[in-house]
Amino acid sequence: MKFFSRIKKDIRVIFERDPAAKSVLEVVLCYSGLHAIWLHRISHALFTRGWIVSARLVSNFCRFLTGIEIHPGATIGDGLFIDHGTGIVIGETAELGKNVTLYQGVTLGGTGKEKGKRHPTIGNNVVVATGAKVLGSFKVGDHAKIGAGSVVLKEVPPHATVVGIPGRVVVLHGKRVHNEEEYRSAVLELCKARGYDVDNPQILSELMEEIDVDLNHDILPDPEREMIDVALRQIQRLEARVNELEKELAAARAEISSEAMRTSSLEISLTENKKVDLSKRSVEDENQNEDRPQANDGS
Repeated sequence: MKFFSRIKKDIRVIFERDPAAKSVLEVVLCYSGLHAIWLHRISHALFTRGWIVSARLVSNFCRFLTGIEIHPGATIGDGLFIDHGTGIVIGETAELGKNVTLYQGVTLGGTGKEKGKRHPTIGNNVVVATGAKVLGSFKVGDHAKIGAGSVVLKEVPPHATVVGIPGRVVVLHGKRVHNEEEYRSAVLELCKARGYDVDNPQILSELMEEIDVDLNHDILPDPEREMIDVALRQIQRLEARVNELEKELAAARAEISSEAMRTSSLEISLTENKKVDLSKRSVEDENQNEDRPQANDGS
């Protein structure tokens, strides 16, 4: 009974997260991610029982069939959704929690030749976008989002968004798009659409966990763009300040020029007055010189 309930849940998860899914028959026959999950369960069961070669053969067949390589030793929780899974690689000691979403080209790998735990542990409701690489033995917290093309080399806290190479946290405990009421209404609508028992608390609890996955991995902060915007705003402030200083300098130059003109006109007037005064003095001196000989002759 548990076997069939897990298969039903695997199919249900695809309908919840992929709007392109049209029918159960299409999902069962055409979704390579679903085939990879089912084949991994077989290889993992063989691996845990010590049938290593058989497990690896099943894993290699899965890679040949789907283009998805999952090591038989990897531990995968319920609710995994692999969308367009070509190129996905999941290492031997990787651990995936519940309701994880992986897109094409994702690598959950190691960084060295050390033995033991060397691959990442992915928490519940984590979304790893296209081409992201998570390398090393560390934890990616619940509800985290890893942006497309990111290379994550260190631990990611819960409810964080990571982008860049190397990956860095750009949002931590950011504002969630949905609230609890929206989740519950979405769950009820999904139950009614699929014909599930709305009054069954176990089904409601499972669906609540499955739907609590933020697939908006395209809405990510751009730290480089933010830095460019900050630099542009700073440049604009500096340009405005330079323009103000240029205006003040022009006003000061105009004031100095007018002051210089007033000073030069004053100097000219003083010079002219001085010339007039000197000419008067020279005329008086000439008159005095003319009067002196006449006085001598009279004596």
